[in-house]
Amino acid sequence: MRTRKDNLLYILPVLACPVGMGLMMWFMMRGKRPAAGQPSPSTAKEQELARLRKELEALRGEQTPKADLHKGSPA
Repeated sequence: MRTRKDNLLYILPVLACPVGMGLMMWFMMRGKRPAAGQPSPSTAKEQELARLRKELEALRGEQTPKADLHKGSPA
C-alpha cells in the first residue's frame, strides 16, 4: 500500500521540469525591462536612426562636389 509520501516522490520529478521552466522564463523576462533612468528601446532606436540619417546626408553632401568635378573632364 502506498502512502502519501510515496505518491509525492513520484509527482515531484514530474513537476520539476515545468516549474523550473516557468521560473527561468520569469527571470529572463524580468531582465529585459529597461531601468528607470534609461530611454525605452524604441526611443533609443529612433535616436540612432536619426543620427545615421544625418551622417548619411553629410556624406552625400561631401560626395556631390567631387562628382561635379569629374563631369567636366574628358572621358
